[in-house]
Amino acid sequence: MRDFATLADVTGEPAAWPETYGDDAKPRMGFFTDTSICIGCKACEVACKEWNLVPDDGLVWTGESYDHTSSLGANSWRHVAFVEQRVPARGDGEGLRWLMSSDVCKHCTHAACLDVCPTGALFRTEFGTVVVQEDICNGCGYCVPACPFGVLDQRHLPSDEPNRAVLPPPLGRKEDGRVWKCTLCYDRLKDGHEPACAKACPTDSIQFGPLDELRARAERRVEKLEAGGWNGAQLYGHDPDDGVGGFGAFFLLLDDPEVYGLPPDPVVTTKHLPGMWAAAAAAMVAVGAGMLALMGSGR
Repeated sequence: MRDFATLADVTGEPAAWPETYGDDAKPRMGFFTDTSICIGCKACEVACKEWNLVPDDGLVWTGESYDHTSSLGANSWRHVAFVEQRVPARGDGEGLRWLMSSDVCKHCTHAACLDVCPTGALFRTEFGTVVVQEDICNGCGYCVPACPFGVLDQRHLPSDEPNRAVLPPPLGRKEDGRVWKCTLCYDRLKDGHEPACAKACPTDSIQFGPLDELRARAERRVEKLEAGGWNGAQLYGHDPDDGVGGFGAFFLLLDDPEVYGLPPDPVVTTKHLPGMWAAAAAAMVAVGAGMLALMGSGR
């Protein structure tokens, strides 16, 4: 058992799933992204934006190959990274290769964003995924630094609600300020459909399904690549014993995670909260005892 905060460490299952859903609980669903067959077409980015009505983003020239968004954010729920390397795809020798990977929210088993949200805007669905309810989010932003992957972000765009205290509409528009991220197309899942990005991927680089089945499929894929002499094939986020209890959206990479802009050894940021609160409580007790002792000695 580990000391993750407010999590079901005994069972190893995500908090509030599946026990709280009872008979309505579903098998845990997720993504397996096989970057070895990603062609960088960005169909996933477009499909995500179209289905979820995500505002445009990445309309600047970054100078990072064909990467126009650079990172995930409130207006980029899918981000296709392009990494150019002077490395042969197989074996030794010289060569060039492009590493392309469609990044997304990891839907962690131990999700720090759930721990720190004060309003309950973030919740665990019956599919084991993590979703933000925008109508409940108050824009406090606590979850933004809590995410070890930098996925969560506040939307800095004018909202549809006029801020009449400043200027009359349409001039006075309040900034949205709420947190937005991938929902794993929760609305589609409830109707029995796969997420828009997986549906649009022409190479099946993004695969959707029950998480246990995806993990088994990923292990077979790594064995095949290793047998074929592919350089650096490894799984990232598939291990339930890692620092976040495994990802709900994990990856097959052809190089180290850092090359793709991913943390090499992510740990849930609320891991030490129980100890911190215990230390704070002990300090308060000690201070209180000291004050009582001083008051007693004064009499």
